[in-house]
Amino acid sequence: MMNRFEGPGSREARIRYLDGDFQVTSPGSFVRCAVTGENITLDELRYWSVERQEPYVSAKVSFERELEMNPQLRDRPK
Repeated sequence: MMNRFEGPGSREARIRYLDGDFQVTSPGSFVRCAVTGENITLDELRYWSVERQEPYVSAKVSFERELEMNPQLRDRPK
């Protein structure tokens, strides 16, 4: 049971990540970066993987995670 000082703003949201959008499945005000563990407020959420259903704090972290999960991408010709 929530007390009057708690609300959806103080909880971690549950999100379904879609192509170019996301759907909140459980109310909250933030999600945690899958790599760094940093909180990301929903209005600042810009980077995620639909395939892995993971949020990322920045483009750099997202890119590094993609390379981690797909090391063959490092060997692509430039």
